[in-house]
Amino acid sequence: MTDAPVLYDLTDGVATITLNRPEAMNSLDVATKVLLRETVQHVADDPAARCLVLTGTGRAFCTGQDLKEHIGLLESGGSDALFTTVDEHYNPIVTTLAGMAKPVIAAVNGVAAGAGASLAFACDLRVVADTAGFNLAFANVALSCDTGASYHLPMLVGRAKAMELLYFPRTIRADEALELGLATNVVPADQLDGEVAGLAARLAAGPTVAFGAMRRSVAFASGHAFEEALVFESSMMTLTGGTSDHRAAVAAFVAKEKPVFEGR
Repeated sequence: MTDAPVLYDLTDGVATITLNRPEAMNSLDVATKVLLRETVQHVADDPAARCLVLTGTGRAFCTGQDLKEHIGLLESGGSDALFTTVDEHYNPIVTTLAGMAKPVIAAVNGVAAGAGASLAFACDLRVVADTAGFNLAFANVALSCDTGASYHLPMLVGRAKAMELLYFPRTIRADEALELGLATNVVPADQLDGEVAGLAARLAAGPTVAFGAMRRSVAFASGHAFEEALVFESSMMTLTGGTSDHRAAVAAFVAKEKPVFEGR
């Protein structure tokens, strides 16, 4: 359904989720959030999906909450729905996005603002078009940050810079995003799809269980003591050491051949 607010494709192990409300700058109304939550969970659960690319159509990656719907709910007295959406939609989406045991790339094709920026920060890699940018727009509408921004933003830029960007929202252009560490790399807009496709193909052809273990190890270490991180690392080594990919890679090394990974 090309008119659905969230599009999904799985080709050669690369799952692509595309936010598809270009007329609304890919802002997130309830219908979009529900479908995005379901689609992200589907990717997490599907062993055939070995890498995820998250992107948008049109001029925006995602501009966060749909403020037109938001205003309508405020005026109709549906304020409860405004704030249950954090627990019902935003938190499950970003938790699954950040926690799935496979690599995740944000292909930032345009502006990523508010929760849209938060979603991009939860990904492992952010390939950013040179015409795109980020904006931590929460203070502009007198709201706190959400969708994991309080966790991922300081990890990327440090606490002091994170507070500055939250207190004084502005558009962070692609070149500055690269300097700050918000972008993994910046490419001309007309080369974004090709650059992301190449990275995603490499990751989808790699040792998926090992990649997932690396994601889990880094996330675990950020909230635990060094000694606890070592124990968790050990458990991940045990997990990956028992995979078919590990055995195949060792055999290929001995035979001086290039390993072929099956993601298991």
